[in-house]
Amino acid sequence: MDFNVFAKACPSRPTLEHITGRWGSLTLTALADGQLRFNELRRRVDGVSEKMLSQTLQALERDGLVHREAQNTNPPRVDYSLTPLGRDTAERLLSLIHLLEGRMPEVLAAQAAYDAR
Repeated sequence: MDFNVFAKACPSRPTLEHITGRWGSLTLTALADGQLRFNELRRRVDGVSEKMLSQTLQALERDGLVHREAQNTNPPRVDYSLTPLGRDTAERLLSLIHLLEGRMPEVLAAQAAYDAR
């Protein structure tokens, strides 16, 4: 089966949206350093609400990018980690993030020039 993310009905499009959305990319890259509990992840991804993080994790888990492991402890403990597909995806996102962070002076200059018009 061929996949074409530019085609409206392609099943890859929602997955791309989950990955590249505001919280998906930050969640995946936050997990690149290793397994985190929900609240650790929420602290790492500054600004995400509990509800939004929960929805993001569910979508990424469904897409096979995140593994959720519930520990049978008291109190209950849930750990999140990347699957092999999630690790590969996070590595590529981190490359983009590093590129962007390294080129922010250019971005800021372009924004200032645009805004000055």
